[in-house]
Amino acid sequence: MRSLMKKGGLNDRTDVVLRKFRARMTSYPPGMCPLVLYRSLLQISMNQSCGKCVPCRDGLGEVDFLLKSIINGDAGSDVLKEIESKCRMIAETADCAVGVAGAKLILESLEEFADEYESHIRDRRCVGNASQTIPCVTLCPAHVDVPGYIAMIKAGNYAGAIKVIRDRNPFPTACAMVCEHPCERKCRRSLIDAPINIRGLKKYAVDCMKADDVPTPAKNVSTGKSVAIIGGGPSGLTAAYFLSLMGHKVDLYEEHEKLGGMLRYGIPEYRLPKARLDEDIHAILNAGDIHVCTGTKIGRDITFAEIRKDHDAVYLGIGAQIGNRMPMEGADAENVIPAADFLQEAATGRMSDLTGKKVVLIGGGNVAMDAARTAARLNADSIHVFTRKRDDYTALESEIESAMQEGVRFRTLLNFLNIETDPETNEVRAVWLQPEIVGPIDNLGFVTTEHSSNYPYRFKCDLLILGVGQRSDVASFENEGIPTNRGRIDADETCMVNGMEGVFSGGDCVTGPSTAINAIAAGQVAAFNIDEYLGYHHKVRLEAEIPAAVPNPCIPTGRAEIEEKDPFERRTNFEHVELKMTPEEALRESGRCLRCDHYGCGAMEGGRGE
Repeated sequence: MRSLMKKGGLNDRTDVVLRKFRARMTSYPPGMCPLVLYRSLLQISMNQSCGKCVPCRDGLGEVDFLLKSIINGDAGSDVLKEIESKCRMIAETADCAVGVAGAKLILESLEEFADEYESHIRDRRCVGNASQTIPCVTLCPAHVDVPGYIAMIKAGNYAGAIKVIRDRNPFPTACAMVCEHPCERKCRRSLIDAPINIRGLKKYAVDCMKADDVPTPAKNVSTGKSVAIIGGGPSGLTAAYFLSLMGHKVDLYEEHEKLGGMLRYGIPEYRLPKARLDEDIHAILNAGDIHVCTGTKIGRDITFAEIRKDHDAVYLGIGAQIGNRMPMEGADAENVIPAADFLQEAATGRMSDLTGKKVVLIGGGNVAMDAARTAARLNADSIHVFTRKRDDYTALESEIESAMQEGVRFRTLLNFLNIETDPETNEVRAVWLQPEIVGPIDNLGFVTTEHSSNYPYRFKCDLLILGVGQRSDVASFENEGIPTNRGRIDADETCMVNGMEGVFSGGDCVTGPSTAINAIAAGQVAAFNIDEYLGYHHKVRLEAEIPAAVPNPCIPTGRAEIEEKDPFERRTNFEHVELKMTPEEALRESGRCLRCDHYGCGAMEGGRGE
């Protein structure tokens, strides 16, 4: 007898279980053994098996048994070949995708984690004795004590929260406004409901207490050593902050008239008000013996050789502020501009009005979204964002959503072909776009595309913004002998420039364009390694006592979000768009923290700069 599945029956209950399971996978903690993870994924395939074909029904179970023997340290070297052989057989002979996908998953792990398999068989342990770490602290590039400052906020001690943040990151205000909050990605609160709004709580703290009203730690006695820092962006200022607290004299050289780098000239006012940025910078400059030389370009106003001669160490944190252009005819037309350059012109008032202009933007990153939303505030008649693949939208989902709310239009599966310009004025008239269709998924999990049978078409525009990345201005440093690799300064993971004694570098000029928190982390690592290079081992004292942890009742609770002004209001000006959390929201949100620094993962470990 046939019957329909009733609403609220087995399917609905199963969906609830699956949603909870997805939350568990999302919050899988960093530092866990990858073999344990792959075994658990294999067991999912085993549970999905219908049991009709032998390769899937029995083969996956045998592979699971062999994996267990490796994890327990009971396997010999011949087990790897046996696992590979069985998995290839299952992948080739299983009747459906359950067995095929499960077998291929283990085959991929054999390739991706060959060192882990060998370590388990040879040494009966993970590579480097892997263990669970505190997710939010581990995933924060600067390793800020997130549970610590959330506990401070819960206690109403906002100055203490800023001190805890500044123990690792001297930009509590800027990061509260613009950080991409990777710390939330694997928050264990996801096991119960949703990740804690860590950035929102940080913003609440700096909204309640200005950063430059909170005293910085007492600096060490003078060491008599001097360090030159080239670049006054987040990386250079972070290095200056920690080095000055250690007692070293710091000379900071910045090309622009004001400090802040891309935080000042690359992030629009509506996301990061510059008066708020100055709160962080004032606190940094007051921390120790820091002498600032703005409007000073290396190679024009002073040579690198002079700087190196007059200082015991040098740190290069010059960022990546030059926007890329596409290698095609018309890319140098009058009204074609890289997104980074467009934002800098808008920040300095040189790009003031786009009334009646049709704007086209190529690219889907955060810089592209900032440029699109800035164009909306400059009264552009229309703004269209084009990308070839959905994977090209690398901006935060919240940024894309906000741009849509403000009238920015998005189109994907369009390949940018060429730029049509006016032969007399050399101004862009239109862009030509080729429709695409999706193709196979590559080895990295990204969808590829190929040309559609539809013809290319012409899209008229008055201004073309290229959001295709940035690069560093390394030419003058190359002339002084600084080694570079494909336009980036060649430095190791300790930030020491290869082959250059006493010269360090970090941030975007080493890694390529990245986030502010990654630049801050590089400045922090460089500062402590420069200190070691100079013959010291200073520690910066945290002048705050974090409240004791108490058990959390784990009651499911909604996540408090940061509210924004109405889209129609916010696109009319450059005022800050985010609103402050209410005290009730902040108290409830901070109360959701599970204190993983005490429960589950144990006490905080690791030294600064690691």
